[in-house]
Amino acid sequence: MTEYGRGRGPEPWHPEDPLFGDQGWTAHQTQQGQAPYADPQQGYPQEQQYQQQYPEQQQYAQQQYPEQQQYPQQGQHPQYPEQGHPEQQYQQQAQYQQYAQQQAYAPQVPQAPQQPVYDSQGWDTGQGQYAVPAPADPYAGADPYAQQAVAGYPGEAPDLYATPEAYPPPQPPGRRHLEPEPVEQEDEESESASDAGEGRDGDEPAGGGRRGGRSKGGKGGKTKERSGAACLVASLVIVAVLGGGGYYGYTYLKDRFATAEDYAGEGTGETVDVQIPPGSSLAAMGNILKKHGIVASVEAFTTAANINPKGKSIQPGVYPLKKKMSAAAAVAFMTDPTKLNVITVPEGKRNVEVYKAIDNRLGKPAGTTEEIAKREGKNLGLPAWAGNNPKLIDPLEGFLYPARYDISKDSTPESLLKQMVKNASDKYSELGIEGKAKELGLENPLQVVTVASLVNAEGKNHEDFRKMSEVVYNRLKKTNDVTNQKIEFDSTYNYAKNQSEINFNLKEAQAFNNPYNTHFIKGLPIGPIGNPGLDALTATLNPDHGGWMFFVSVDGNTTTFTQTYEEHLKLVAEFQERQKQKNGG
Repeated sequence: MTEYGRGRGPEPWHPEDPLFGDQGWTAHQTQQGQAPYADPQQGYPQEQQYQQQYPEQQQYAQQQYPEQQQYPQQGQHPQYPEQGHPEQQYQQQAQYQQYAQQQAYAPQVPQAPQQPVYDSQGWDTGQGQYAVPAPADPYAGADPYAQQAVAGYPGEAPDLYATPEAYPPPQPPGRRHLEPEPVEQEDEESESASDAGEGRDGDEPAGGGRRGGRSKGGKGGKTKERSGAACLVASLVIVAVLGGGGYYGYTYLKDRFATAEDYAGEGTGETVDVQIPPGSSLAAMGNILKKHGIVASVEAFTTAANINPKGKSIQPGVYPLKKKMSAAAAVAFMTDPTKLNVITVPEGKRNVEVYKAIDNRLGKPAGTTEEIAKREGKNLGLPAWAGNNPKLIDPLEGFLYPARYDISKDSTPESLLKQMVKNASDKYSELGIEGKAKELGLENPLQVVTVASLVNAEGKNHEDFRKMSEVVYNRLKKTNDVTNQKIEFDSTYNYAKNQSEINFNLKEAQAFNNPYNTHFIKGLPIGPIGNPGLDALTATLNPDHGGWMFFVSVDGNTTTFTQTYEEHLKLVAEFQERQKQKNGG
């Protein structure tokens, strides 16, 4: 028996069945609900309807279950071919019902599934979901008034009303409405529990009927207090958020659109030495200047530096700036190299020129730094291999390393000399000139510095330096019978004379007896003739090896090197002719 089928007796469907008395939902009687006691001769109306509406499925069932075709259709008994007499019909019906009760649970033979039946408005009447099973033998059958579920053929839709997860059966239009959702009682129950436990009056026993939370400071009072505290906290949070957001917005708008603070003019009379470290950005420079009171704001300085074409070329160093300068004035001052409070030692520069630069930058009387160098030379940090020959013009020559040195208010000639000597000693140690002196055929590291000073004085660039060092090494060889181991560099004669002349009398130079004059002596001068830079030092340690012996600069810019003396004489003649034309001779 299916969920919505009839019982085994002749009684009608239960009134609570949704299909009981179903009028088709449109005042038209269904074929099944109104004929519980139909004439057995007529068979089952539902089966007749199935045969009428789905003849093809009836044919399919006959093909699939041919063994069922030996039985007559329901409503006709093989032993009673004629049922015209009422008494005979009554006996027939009793026997059939008795046998049906005995075979109520007999195995059912699959039948073709019933299709749903719809009324005139398209509503499912529920009739097509149930079919009458075929009896196992001529006398086996189900209750003629009961509906049995029939298993569908493979591929057919399952019975959606016969499983626990089934959809509810269709409802008539009058009952088709949503049930109201149940009202949650959790809050009221929790409130009641709280009243019974916490809100009870202290003098009332636990089983008392009166609840004290409503009258004497119970839950009602606590709720009001908590509500007030919550409102206060919420108000404070809102005020804080609005205040913070307003301040942030004001700050953002001020920084974004407001004009940056700036001073006017060239600044006050007070001067401050401001040191800009190497690698500083414009913003970092602006912060340093603002910290010292030079500019009013970082924004004004960076804006002025970006406007100035030279603003991004500001060099690190010490700048003597005045306080409360306009940003534009500060940028203009710092882009002028002469305003930078530093001293620069150029490559190849002699010591006498370095001493004068220190005196000028520190505001000292002329000769102050040179006197300190001669007096304190041994205490300035010279390496142990430095020359101590008394014939040296200056023991510090070649040890004032070319670089830029910052000058502060605490700088002194002695402090600057110590810093220069230290830089030279560190660089020579880094290049390893002590170990390479012997490899180059030189006697000591001081001669390496001396060769580098000659190369730096005569050459123009790094390639010239390498060829120039090759010339020096070739002329120092004992096999040199062209110059007889004389280097004959004009720069050495000029150093001995403390001058820088290109045109001088060669015979006078060759007759001038001085340990620095290579036109007179053989070999290297007694000491360096200047302060070689890094390019000259590396070229000295790595000569060209081109076999060069001579060189001359015909046009004053390009140096030409030759291997033979004949080639050199031709270049010398060309050089002299140029000089006559230049002097108007």
